[in-house]
Amino acid sequence: MGTLYAKLAQYDEPEMTKDDTAAASFGGAAAAARSMELLWGTKPPPGRGRKPGMTVDVIVAAAVELADAEGMDGVSMRRVADRLGVGTMSLYRYVPSKAELQDLMLDTVIGDTPSFHEDGHWRAGLERFARTNLDGYRRHPWLLRASLTRGAMGPNQAAALDSVLRLLDETGLSGSERMAVVGLVAGYVRGTAQQVVEATRAEQRSGVSDEQFWTGFAPLLDGRLDPGRFPALTDVWRAAEPVWVDPFDFGLRRVLDGVETLIAERAGS
Repeated sequence: MGTLYAKLAQYDEPEMTKDDTAAASFGGAAAAARSMELLWGTKPPPGRGRKPGMTVDVIVAAAVELADAEGMDGVSMRRVADRLGVGTMSLYRYVPSKAELQDLMLDTVIGDTPSFHEDGHWRAGLERFARTNLDGYRRHPWLLRASLTRGAMGPNQAAALDSVLRLLDETGLSGSERMAVVGLVAGYVRGTAQQVVEATRAEQRSGVSDEQFWTGFAPLLDGRLDPGRFPALTDVWRAAEPVWVDPFDFGLRRVLDGVETLIAERAGS
């Protein structure tokens, strides 16, 4: 996913104390420690009174299903409990709050990420990394509510980040430069994903596809374009046979071209 070293943005909920919310929102040590225990399986399982068949994985799977269907705003401890047919308080025996639940959700969906270093050449691997991330955002649009600044890192995130960094092992880039390259590609994908998700939501809300919208909108714009005022735009818009490039492919190639230039500079220095 595009948020390999990210933590989902935290949301205020009645069940979280003021201190818990503040700590989680700013990557507080207490919230991070609780998340890391759950992510890495070092937290002791609940004792007596636990519901048979109830596990952290079951809770997280239900939360991901809710988020996929309704977005992150549709996820709460109560809604997850209702989906599982249990009382809300029973969830707290496994997951302390929504803050930790979101960390677990993020790491779980990243578990679908393949190993990128097996592609061999760094450029092919980074391209696959980018396309995998974009697909992940399409399947889980709520990932766009993630923060790219702070967060607990689970085993799936660590494995994915390690794999993409290994692609760059022989490039001559420093460790910080390799991390910056990963961030550059992930950031580019995230920006594109935001546009893709917004377009999908607009189509769902209006019932009008992109093609239908532009078919109806084009004559409205065409009649208002004055070549004297907007010469470049008019030239492109009224081209006899415009050939539109795929914006994602175009941008990704330019990003990777820049990385390739940097690697060549390092090799020649």
